[in-house]
Amino acid sequence: MTDYDYDLLVIGAGSGGVRAARMAAGMGAKVAVAESRALGGTCVNVGCVPKKLFSYAAHFTENFHDAASFGWDVEHQPLNWARLRDNKTREIERLNGIYGNLLRNAGVQIINGHARFVDSHRVEVEGKTYSAERILVAVGSWPFIPDVEGREHVISSNELFYLDELPEHATVVGGGYIATEFAGILNGLGVKVTQIYRRDLFLRGFDEEIRGHLAEEMRQRGVDLRFNEDVSAIIKTEQGYQVKLQHGDTLNTGLVMYATGRNALVEGLGLENTQVTLNDKGFIEVSPEFQTQDPAIYALGDVTGGMELTPIALAEAMNLVRRLYGDQDQAMDYSYIPTAIFCQPNIGTVGYSEEQARETFGDIRVFTSQFRHLKHTLTENPSKVFLKLIVDVASDRVVGAHMLGDDAGEVIQGFAVAIKAGATKAVFDSTIGIHPTVAEEFVTMREASR
Repeated sequence: MTDYDYDLLVIGAGSGGVRAARMAAGMGAKVAVAESRALGGTCVNVGCVPKKLFSYAAHFTENFHDAASFGWDVEHQPLNWARLRDNKTREIERLNGIYGNLLRNAGVQIINGHARFVDSHRVEVEGKTYSAERILVAVGSWPFIPDVEGREHVISSNELFYLDELPEHATVVGGGYIATEFAGILNGLGVKVTQIYRRDLFLRGFDEEIRGHLAEEMRQRGVDLRFNEDVSAIIKTEQGYQVKLQHGDTLNTGLVMYATGRNALVEGLGLENTQVTLNDKGFIEVSPEFQTQDPAIYALGDVTGGMELTPIALAEAMNLVRRLYGDQDQAMDYSYIPTAIFCQPNIGTVGYSEEQARETFGDIRVFTSQFRHLKHTLTENPSKVFLKLIVDVASDRVVGAHMLGDDAGEVIQGFAVAIKAGATKAVFDSTIGIHPTVAEEFVTMREASR
C-alpha cells in the first residue's frame, strides 16, 4: 500500500474547499488545505459578504429620504466612504481568522502558498512537496476582462472593495449578477452610474417580467441603463476616463468597472502534469461525482463552471465527502435552487421562470401582483413590489416563485422549502398569511393573470 502524507489535500480554502476539508477531517481523514490568498475565498473576501454589507449601506440613502414621512428629521450627510470601506475590511479580517480557527480545530493542516501539481498525487507549495491519496481542486474563478482598447484602466469588483475614494460617476459594464448589483450599490452610495450591456436586457436567464420591472426601478432611482451597447475604447484623461461606445456616444467617467463573466482560476496549477481536462470554456470537466478524468483528482464549485453560488459549492463539498468518507452515494440535486440578486431593489427567485415553465410543462398558470409596500404609503417613494407564481396546470404544483422588492431573498428562502417539497397551489391558497407583510401576497393570489 502506498504511503501518502494525507488522505485528502484540498487546493483552495474558499467555501467549498473549507467545508470539504472540515467534513473529511471530522470523518477521520487526514486532511490539508493549500491556499495562496486569504482564507474564505471569493465569497468572504471579495464577493457575497462584503457585497451584502455594501448593499446594506446603499439602502440608507432611500431610508434617510423616507424618514421625514415617519416623523424623523434626519439630515442626510454625505457618505464617509473610508469608514465604510475600513469597517468592512475589519469584518472580513475577523472572518479570515474564524476560517483559520475552524480548520485548525477540525485538525486540518493549513499550507500557505500556491499549490502546483507535480503529478496526480503530489503538489508542490513554496518548494516543498506534499502527497495525498486524493486531491480536491476548489480554487474558484477570477473576473474576466475582455481585450478592449484601454483595458489597463479597468477594474473588477475585486478592486472596487478597496478604492481610495468613490468617483462622482462610475461606468459599470456587464449584465449579470455582479454588474447589476454594483450598479445599484454605487448609485445608492451617491455615485452617478451608467450600466452598459451588449444585449437588450440584463440578467439573462431570469424571468423576463422580473428583469423588466427591475430595469424600471433602477431607472427610477437614477441609474442610466444602456442596453444593446458596448465599449469600443477607454481613454485616460486629466479628469478621469473617456469611454467611447460602439454606437458613437462618449461618456466621461471617474471609474470603469467590468463584470463580464469569470474564468476558472487554473493558470499555474500544473494541470498539464495530470490527466485533468478542461471544457471548451476553460473549466475543469468532472463527472456527476465531481471526479475529473484523473481518478485521484476531484473538483467542485466555480472552477467546474456550474452555478457560481456559495451554497452550491458547500452542497457539492458535503455530497463529495459523504461519498468518499461516509456511507452516502446519492447524486447531487440541483433542482429548485433559490437565489437572490442584491440589486436595488432585491430580486429573490426559485424554480422555473415563466419562459422556462412554458417550454417544460406547456400548460401553466401565472399569478402576479404589483403594489406599493406599506412602508411607502406614507412617503413619496414610488417604488413597487412585484411578485409572481408559476403553476403547472397538470399537477397544480407551484414550480416557480419570483419577487422584486426589499428583502426578497429572505422571503423567497422560506417559499423555496415549500416548492422543493412539491407544494401545490391549493396548499399555498390554504395557508394563512401573516398580515400585514409582503410575503402574505404569495398565499393570497387567487386569480391567474394568464
